[in-house]
Amino acid sequence: MKLAMGTLVQMKCARPIQDKANKLCLDLGYDFEEVRRIVQLAGFEPVVMSRREEKQSSNQRKGQARRWVVERTHSWMNRFRRLLVRWEKREDTYLAMLHFACGIITWRAALTK
Repeated sequence: MKLAMGTLVQMKCARPIQDKANKLCLDLGYDFEEVRRIVQLAGFEPVVMSRREEKQSSNQRKGQARRWVVERTHSWMNRFRRLLVRWEKREDTYLAMLHFACGIITWRAALTK
């Protein structure tokens, strides 16, 4: 909840068109009025669902839950022990290892497609 504004400010993707509100899926950890205001100011429509609600809606859509992509990526990041257990003391070294891990994950994903 505390990092919602900083995360939205640091996003590198294109901002949504003002005529059309893009939906931003959030879990119950972001279910605060302050976060909803921040998300709306950034041009998104906040969608906050519990896991049960999300599972029911994904069953109706005949697809997977949207949260799965984020949780899968976190799982892939946790496979890099150097990131899971932070050995680096300097921030720039940790950030370099984080970028390196993201590059490897992207490369592996590209090979499987």
